[in-house]
Amino acid sequence: MNARRKKRLALASALIGGVAAIASLLLYALNSNLNLFYTPTEITQGKKDTGVKPEVGQRIRVGGMVTVGSMIRDPNSLHVEFAVHDSLGGEIQVTYDDLLPDLFREGQGIVAQGVLIENGKLEATEVLAKHDENYMPPEVAEAMGQTHEKLEYDTDQKPGY
Repeated sequence: MNARRKKRLALASALIGGVAAIASLLLYALNSNLNLFYTPTEITQGKKDTGVKPEVGQRIRVGGMVTVGSMIRDPNSLHVEFAVHDSLGGEIQVTYDDLLPDLFREGQGIVAQGVLIENGKLEATEVLAKHDENYMPPEVAEAMGQTHEKLEYDTDQKPGY
């Protein structure tokens, strides 16, 4: 092999190695910022198809209904604790240290994003509530087994008739 071919081979090898290093760093960065959606049952028992449970310290999103009678507010701060359940009977505790959305209340669907601090307990950094009585986030509706159907109006109910 002559010197010119050796130089090209070294350059090609360095290029391939650099691209591989950049790709692996990108995948690592994306993996650490991934927020997976779970239901309370999936957190306590694992995903139905794979059995995979979220790990303590993992950043996740959880969706379900706020359990009626479970909300505990600290009168001296913004700290609030409440339980979230799904239709399969799973329930987890959520703690939150910020203002709750105006539409947040017991018995309604929410999505909470945060860090799992122990099995069955989430420390939320963000809580999202549904915006009206007919809407539920698609992930929560799918997890709760409900379907979204378009509302049908007759001519007496349509505005402008």
